[in-house]
Amino acid sequence: MAKERHGKSRVKPSGKNAGGKKPFDKKKSSVGKKPIDGKKSSDDKKSFEGKKPFDRNKPNSNYKKKAAPQRKSSSNPNEIRLNKYISNAGICSRREADMHISIGSVTVNGKVVTEMGYKVQLTDEVRFDGRIINPEKATYILLNKPKGFLVTTKDEKGRKTVMDLVAGATTARIVPVGRLERQATGLLLFTNDGELARKLTDPRQRVRKIFHVELDRNLSQADFNKIKDGLNIRGDIHGVDEISWIQGASKREVGIKVSTGSNGLVKAIFEHLSYTIARLDRVVFAGLTKKDLPRSHWRELNAQEVINLKNL
Repeated sequence: MAKERHGKSRVKPSGKNAGGKKPFDKKKSSVGKKPIDGKKSSDDKKSFEGKKPFDRNKPNSNYKKKAAPQRKSSSNPNEIRLNKYISNAGICSRREADMHISIGSVTVNGKVVTEMGYKVQLTDEVRFDGRIINPEKATYILLNKPKGFLVTTKDEKGRKTVMDLVAGATTARIVPVGRLERQATGLLLFTNDGELARKLTDPRQRVRKIFHVELDRNLSQADFNKIKDGLNIRGDIHGVDEISWIQGASKREVGIKVSTGSNGLVKAIFEHLSYTIARLDRVVFAGLTKKDLPRSHWRELNAQEVINLKNL
């Protein structure tokens, strides 16, 4: 037998388990790990015992839903908070309105109001920086007035008024601008725009009006010239812008354009000359005409007409 080196025999390890490692046992699993087959262990099952499954349709019994706060209805439907009144008028937002109220920019019926939450009636006069405002949308109605209707909002004797003719025109609180005699006919404007109404009735604004006048007899040339030159009535000189006979009609009918004085000026002129007016028809008012507007009918002004009125 051959001698082995160093006097010892060496046995070489062979196979995969070389190096002294123990073979892997698939039956054993590491401690604390879940089985690889995805099934719950008996310990996991015990942890869920006695618990009810979660139902998404059922609210948590410990959760109490808060009831939504209910708004208190106003005891008076005609009352409105001052800041909302100003906001509805298109001046500014409610928050900005509160600021203007606090610094005294708003008056109600002539008195400065600085109280937050103050309520006003829709019939109150509210001014912002001295200008009357309205919480309703600005409305402008033109009527071709017939005979027999009073130009007023209400008559104590129960007689017919022009408000009866425009009752279905709008829900806004409109009023007639200026006046016309009960038996007079023609153009009459209604609006809830107080600022424009005052402007159109101010004699200093020289708002143009044209009347078709029919007299009880022919107008003489002498009286025609007197009217054209101006009349002294009770110490005041009253004149007209223009006067002319109606083309194709008798000398009883004339057209008169005025832009000063009250609506009673035309009547005062002819009464001073001992004429009786048989028919008085206002055919033009502040640039508005009766075109396509039959007697007793009304229409809303268009946007351009409103702009024209405000630019007079």
